[in-house]
Amino acid sequence: MRQIQFREALREAMNEEMRRDPSVFLMGEEVAEYNGAYKVSQGMLDEFGPERVIDTPIAELGFAGVGVGAAMNGLRPIIEFMTFNFSLVAIDQVINAAAKMLSMSGGQYNVPIVFRGPTGNAGQLGAQHSQNFENWYANCPGLKVVVPSNPYDAKGLLKTSIRDNDPVIFMESELMYGDKGEVPEEEYLIPIGLADIKRAGTDVTIVSFGKIMKVALSAAQELEKEGISAEVVDLRSVRPIDFATVVESVKKTNRLVIVEEAWPLASISSEITYHVQKHAFDYLDAPIHRITSADAPLPYAPTLIQAILPNVERTVKAIKAVMYQNH
Repeated sequence: MRQIQFREALREAMNEEMRRDPSVFLMGEEVAEYNGAYKVSQGMLDEFGPERVIDTPIAELGFAGVGVGAAMNGLRPIIEFMTFNFSLVAIDQVINAAAKMLSMSGGQYNVPIVFRGPTGNAGQLGAQHSQNFENWYANCPGLKVVVPSNPYDAKGLLKTSIRDNDPVIFMESELMYGDKGEVPEEEYLIPIGLADIKRAGTDVTIVSFGKIMKVALSAAQELEKEGISAEVVDLRSVRPIDFATVVESVKKTNRLVIVEEAWPLASISSEITYHVQKHAFDYLDAPIHRITSADAPLPYAPTLIQAILPNVERTVKAIKAVMYQNH
């Protein structure tokens, strides 16, 4: 099977859906003339023209609101934030308009809109450009929140998100756009809310999503050298969360470590911990451990970044703690 980059998988998803449905359009900063800040939308202006690939001013609140209004009137906008850090400027439109409109209109107005762009740290970008908002948006009823970890999932999930009649937050990573993976040429869709077991195992379950799946899978490879068999579950979406897949995995392995990039308070890992202790408490042979970023703004210095973010070493240490906590 061919291998393409993460950015190419996203581009294919948007191109295919825009060819399929003339109501789909892309709008955001530098998506057209510049071919996208990360070259995700490269060539799209040439094919679809300025009415469907639209450059905007640096005004997230404004173009997010235009997108919501367009979605209420029968179009299917894809709104690109150059980073989800900038979505804070537009959060009133996302939370108070897009997420609530179906409910507040008594079912009269769907808002089929995708807000997409990168989340989390991307190296030395400073505290204001390195934050994770997956758990923030997942907290809000009316939204779906998708965080793919590889090109195959990214394409299938983005196509599904564009066709969805509800607002979808689609979160990527600047550090993944160049990642390559196998993506079939034929069309496929991946349902939102279905986790995927990326690696089968018997001794411990590792749950993660997005680019931190790289940490989870690398930790599993390290543990294999010591005879520890780790099952790695990729959530793929954090609203809805596929709790059933996680619970069934824990019932098999009897141990759970959750790895995510967000700050610890009110994180996705907190919610998973609650559900697992409620539905699989009697199966646990050790307390649940979680790895998150430190509870602090991300510094600029690369040594401090490494110390604050989840990494393989911290993950392996946590897994050994749940494996050998009785010894």
